[in-house]
Amino acid sequence: MRVVERTKLLAVDANYVTASASSAEAFKTATLLKTLSVNSLITGETGVGKKSLASYILPDAPILDASNHDELLSTLESSKEIVITNLENSPNIKKVLDIITLKNIRIIATAKSSYYHENIDDIFSVKFDIPPLSQRPEDIDELVQKFIKEASRIFTTNQEFNMKNFKPDLSNNSTSLRRQVMISYLLQDIDDNELMDIMQNYLIDKLGSNSDYKNFLYLYEVPLIKSGLQRFKSQLQLADKLGLNRNTLRKKIADNSAYL
Repeated sequence: MRVVERTKLLAVDANYVTASASSAEAFKTATLLKTLSVNSLITGETGVGKKSLASYILPDAPILDASNHDELLSTLESSKEIVITNLENSPNIKKVLDIITLKNIRIIATAKSSYYHENIDDIFSVKFDIPPLSQRPEDIDELVQKFIKEASRIFTTNQEFNMKNFKPDLSNNSTSLRRQVMISYLLQDIDDNELMDIMQNYLIDKLGSNSDYKNFLYLYEVPLIKSGLQRFKSQLQLADKLGLNRNTLRKKIADNSAYL
């Protein structure tokens, strides 16, 4: 892929990268669609870059979520082209598609991979799917590095990001991965007082029953047990380091099994 093409895409949305073959192929298709007057449907999970590619294809078109039905209908009355996101959320997709057909509006839409409607094939000449990040490991590495640089700018620090125990959260693809990097970057240099302030702010509106000490003890015990097991590799060694009887540690592990 030419450097100029990749630079243009990253300028649209830093969450979309083209390190993997599948994401590069999706970008190649999007680049082709910029030169064609055809409608296209881009499918995939949340956070895979659907909206980024749609706006790359039609950079000057208004972007509306399909759930905003009245606003969408109003925009269709005055638009020659449009980007519609989350097509599966439309309360009346047939009416939307009928207007698009009647007025000959150019549309680039996004939807989840499983989305289907009987009129889809009539409206969209080109359909392509963007795989989840779990199937694009090359993109994960590049996204992590980009989010680290973003975090460094936001928090105005050049501290090195500790990747030793970092396990990417891909539950919502780049959305969850970015959030995880930001939080991890912020917390890796946190001091005791800052950590206690966070806990205080978390608990202040949750306290109120007469058993809150017991109810919230897991917030201390779970990270202590998880980090201890990760570091010392055995319950026996962890019990010794914590100064606990091994049976006591086992009971605490059982009590907190939902979080371990």
